[in-house]
This record gives sequence, structure tokens and C-alpha cells, in this order.
Amino acid sequence: MRWGTRGVVAGILIAALGSGLAATSLGFEFEKQIGLPWLFARRGVVEPPREVAIVAIDSSTGKALRLPQLPREWPRNMHGRLVERLVDAGASIVVFDFDFSRGKSEEEDYAFAKAVTKADRVVLLEALSGRRQPLKRGDGAAGSVWIEETLPPTPPLAQAARGIGPFPLPKLKAAAFDFWSFKASVRDAPTTAAIALQLHALGIYDRWVQMLQALAIPGAERIPRSANGMAKAADVRQSMMLLRGLLAVDKSPTQIVQFAQNLDGLDPSERMPFAALTALYTGPDNRYLNFYGPPGTIPTLPYQALVDPASAATPIDLTNKVVFVGYSDLFNPDQPDRFYTVFTREDGIDLSGVEIMATAFANLLTDRSLRAIDAAMTFTTVSGFGFAVGLTCFVLSATIAVPLTLLLSIAYAAIAQWAFNDSALWLPLATPMLVQLPLALLLGLMSQYLIGRRRQLRMSRAIGYYLPESLVKDLTEREVDPGSVNRIVYGTCLATDMSGFTSIAETMPPDQLAGFMNTYFDALARTLKNHAVDVTEFHADAIMCAWTGESRKPAVRRSAVLAAIDAVAEIQRFGDAHSPRKLSPRIGLQDGLFYLGHTGGGGRFTFSILGDPANTAARLEALNKHLGTRILAAESVTDGIDDVLIRPLGSFSLFGRHEATRVVEILARAHDADPDQIEFCARSRDALEVFAAERWEQAAVLWAAILERYPEDGPSLLYLKRCRRFAEEGPPSESATVIQMDKK
Repeated sequence: MRWGTRGVVAGILIAALGSGLAATSLGFEFEKQIGLPWLFARRGVVEPPREVAIVAIDSSTGKALRLPQLPREWPRNMHGRLVERLVDAGASIVVFDFDFSRGKSEEEDYAFAKAVTKADRVVLLEALSGRRQPLKRGDGAAGSVWIEETLPPTPPLAQAARGIGPFPLPKLKAAAFDFWSFKASVRDAPTTAAIALQLHALGIYDRWVQMLQALAIPGAERIPRSANGMAKAADVRQSMMLLRGLLAVDKSPTQIVQFAQNLDGLDPSERMPFAALTALYTGPDNRYLNFYGPPGTIPTLPYQALVDPASAATPIDLTNKVVFVGYSDLFNPDQPDRFYTVFTREDGIDLSGVEIMATAFANLLTDRSLRAIDAAMTFTTVSGFGFAVGLTCFVLSATIAVPLTLLLSIAYAAIAQWAFNDSALWLPLATPMLVQLPLALLLGLMSQYLIGRRRQLRMSRAIGYYLPESLVKDLTEREVDPGSVNRIVYGTCLATDMSGFTSIAETMPPDQLAGFMNTYFDALARTLKNHAVDVTEFHADAIMCAWTGESRKPAVRRSAVLAAIDAVAEIQRFGDAHSPRKLSPRIGLQDGLFYLGHTGGGGRFTFSILGDPANTAARLEALNKHLGTRILAAESVTDGIDDVLIRPLGSFSLFGRHEATRVVEILARAHDADPDQIEFCARSRDALEVFAAERWEQAAVLWAAILERYPEDGPSLLYLKRCRRFAEEGPPSESATVIQMDKK
């Protein structure tokens, strides 16, 4: 495949992966949790509209006013005093972020309600409770449905308020990202932020309604024609729900949108509320919060500064401001009703619920809540970026592709940031920057690296035919002193050779013999490799290999034992298929410390296994010829290995060794052994124990009994002859229980 074609394919692949991720809920959450905070952080703090302010109750307010710490325990006439002071300061609307659904004394509620009635500009919170309602159908099937109910303020307060509405937040793991302007689950009721905007804009309401009626929207005649139709909270809610229903379901709201965009004929002071009302009723119910900054960014006044008689003389100007009253502590990270945002301070101070409510109102007032692009635009944007970086990384050389790809990414990030800062437009950022860009660089550079390494890999592959893989890696990736590869390791050595090689060699031409041996070695080496052999040496008709490990753990020895069992089966299969004569497998195993490294001189070396374990494994392999066995191992090799059937054969003084070696025969995997083999091992073990006790006649009887059933068993024949000789002539002076081998 040519580079250009590779680039197109890579670009399409990266584009598809990115757009596929962005289209899922997981991808959207990824953007919300990673991309959106990054955009906010880079944008920084922005000034909120001057029409919004907060009156905050914090952990010190109760003490300052000589009241309990919890606001719910305060007399409600205290809030009435606050309302009076806010009205005197010129507040346009006052919104309370408190649950007043529980009544207090009639005197307190009346005093507060009187102040609210007189102010004629107070919006109270309508608490929202949810529960799961069980359902049962006629067929007996059961289910449930989620039901939300509103809890209005006490009757005196509800009658006095100019507006009443809920303000629930879609809270995700203590984090807030969005808000509702209208809550569909409670009959499309407007929320406090939306009600505050509508009441704040009543000054231009009459002209705005005239515009709607001029557009001939069906049902517009039912809308109150003047602000006088919104004198009570119930009227406000009913009118707003009617407006929402008419404008949201209108099939061609283009005229309204065009009007909101063409406000040249209006007074500058009227443009913002005209556009805000239009956007409120034609926009989505759910909107993304456009935060202004950390806690305290929206101007915040302490509650006590307004109601404490000692500070009442201090002039406060809140002219034409919508004031939100609630709990907001800028110094206590454990404040109630807090929400984690990107602007959570380093000391743990989160934005409070009342700050979120004020932010939502400010977003509606300026029509600057965040706007996420639609699915089609997301697909186009993410796909375009993915294709561009994928094509660049694959087509151009690395020295050009990397800086160019980074420049493309910086340009895209800059555009996304500009759109966010200038138009509150939220473009995907996390998926392009953290998924597509790294993937393009990774795949592109990896592809170029692999192409560049092709020649080196061919060389490595050629060397690998002759040396262990670990050594090939060192030789091809760094300059190596031959002496640096030498090491002493613990492991298990396995030795095997081809029985009857001399006879086979006599009957075959050299080229045919070479092909035969290569086929034999290939079959056997693949079996050994299946058990993760570390080093394999070939010598004429023999193989010496090793499994290495950091310590004497059963796993190192178990791999060698299982490899020996499978190798025997493979040699038999090979012999049946290829050999002109029957092959008798013979394998020896020994563990211990041995040398791995180069041997040789004059600048030419061979990588070899040297040491007593290798020599002993070779001697055990040869011992099979004398005993008629297949797999012999030093007893230490099988220590701690329980899943193979093992037959102890006693102690042997192998040819050329001074110390005796306790030898075992490995017969099969335990789950493959039949009852006859298990009984055979048990009887052999009993006979060997009697032999070790030097009870020659009794041992001879036991060995003879074994031979009656297994007449070809070599170890039983050896021990039977030895027991009978010792019974007649007496044992030799040296250790009678150690079998002395005087030849290989």
C-alpha cells in the first residue's frame, strides 16, 4: 500500500473513531468532564452582567445577628426586613433560594408576607420532591414510574409572592453543568431563574407581546396583552407556560428568531430584554451553565450588612438589579448546598446553589448560556480534524508531520477557544486533543518507524535462527561487548537426542539427512517453544535447552517437565510420520545454577549453556538407554510439582560424577494417568523403600512381582538382579543402595 493511500485510510479511520466516540454518551461525558473545564480554565474569569447580585448567608451571619446558626430557625420577619431594605436600595426583583413550605408562627409568616406583598417583586422557591411510584398492569406485570411533586411556600407567602417556581439542578456526582428554564416533569413549570427574567423584563413586555401578535402566531390572542396580566404568581406561571407552549411548538419560529437578531429600532436599554425573552421561550428547556468565575465573582453582599440596624445607615445601590438571597459561604468549604465546578477554589470552596441560580438568570438575561453544537456539526468537526491529522502523520516524514500536526491542533484549539470566549459556543475539544491527536501521532510515527525498521528486523530475524531472542534484541538494539551477555542463572536444563541417529545417517545422503534433521528439530523446537523455553542449542542430533528464573520456584521447573512430556509425544508422532525406523525418545532434566554466555575466541563465538546442571541432564538422558525409560529427572526438578505422575528410581552415581543423584521417572500428566500407571508407581515405590532398607530378599520378591505384570520394565530388572546378587554374595563395601554407572 502506498503512502498516500495509507494516509487516506488512516485519516478515515481516525475520523471514524473520533466521531463515533463523540456520538456516544460516553464521548459527551468525556467532553463535559475534560474538554469543558479546559475551555473555562483557558477563558478565565469574565465579568457578570451588572443586573445581578447576591445576598449571602454564611456561617457567621447567625452570630452577627444574635440568631441561631441555621437560617430555618430564624424568625421570618428578619427576611421581611431584608426585603424592605432591598426595595429601598432599588432592587428590581428579589429571589429567595429557601424552602418556605413549612409554616412557622402565624405572626412571623404574616410579617414576612406583608413585606413581600408590599414589595411586589419577590420570587419564592417552590421545593421539589421526587419518588418512585409502583405500577401494576392488568396482566400482573409490575413496574414503577418516577413522579415529581412541588411543595409551594406556606399559603400566606404563596399569596404574597409575585412569582413561585422550582430550581432543581441536574447534579452529577456533586457537580453542576446545566440547568432548566422550564421543568417538563412538573407540567413545564418555569424555574425561578426564568421567572426572575420575565418579571425583570415586564417594562418591555407590552411591546414584546405586540411583536408576537404581529407575527400572527396561532394562539397568540390568549397571551396577556400587558404586564397587568401578570400581577400574581399564578398569573405569571400560567402566562409563561402558555408562551412556552406557543413558541416552542410553532412550526416556523424563524420570524421570531429574525426579530431577536434585528433590534435596531429599539432603544439600547430594551435590546437585551427583548432578545432575552425571545430566547427564553424559543430556546431549549435544558441549558448549559456559562460560569463567570470562582465563588464570589457575582457581586455578593453579606446578609447581616443589610438587616443589622448598625449597618442600615450604609447606603447600598441595587438599582435595577435582580438580587438572589441564599446560603453562600466564601470561607467555609463545608457549606451546605454546594456544587463542584471548574472554578472550585484550591481551598475547596465550591459555588453555592444560590450562585448557580444567579448564574442561570444572568445566562438567560444575556442569552449567553453555553451552546453545544448539534450532532451533524459535531460529526463534521471531529471527522474533519481526525482526517487532517491522520493524513498528515502518515503522508509526511516525521520531521515535518509532527510539527505540522501540532500546529493544526493548536489552530483548532485556538478556534474552539475563540468560539467559546466570543460566542459561548462549545466545540468538541477533549476528543480531538486527547484521542485523535495522540492516536494519529502514535499510528503515524509507529508506521514510519516500522517501515524504517524493516531492514533491521530482517537482520534480527536472520540472527534469531542462531541465537536466543533475548540476545538478538541486545545485539540489534545496542552495541554489545560479548562479555556483557555472560551471566550465571538458575534454571532447568533439558537434554535430548535422536535415538539411532548413526544408523539413520548411514542410510541417507547428506542433503536428505540434513533435511530430515531440520524437520525433526523444527517439530521438537516448536513444542519446546510452546512452553516458553528461554535458550535452545542444537548439536548434531542432540538438543540442550534451558528455562531460567530469578529463584528456585516450581514454575521454572514445571515448564520444563511439561515440555518433556509433550516432547516425547512429538518425537513419537514425528517418528511415525517421517522416520525409516522407530524413534525411542530419551530426555534428561536437572535444575541448578549454570552459565549462559559466549564461548569461543578469535572474534568468533557460540552462545552456550555450560555447567553441572547441563552435564547432569545429559547423563540422565543417557541413563534412559540403560533403564529403557523415556524421561528421567533429578528428584529436585519435581519438588513441589503435584500435577505430574512421578516414579522414584532411587540414587544413581552417574558416569563422571562423584555425588549420587536421586532420580525419578516422569510418566505423564496426573490427569492423563490411568489407574494401572498409578498402581505401578505405588508398587515400585514400595519395592524401592524395602531396597533402601537393605532387605534384599524381600525387595527381590517385590521387584519380581512387578516384572510378572510388567516384564519389560528396565528399572525393575536392574533392581531384581541387584537384590538377588546381594542376597547371595552380600552387598559390596560401598553404599549398596546407590547404583554405580561406569559408562555413559
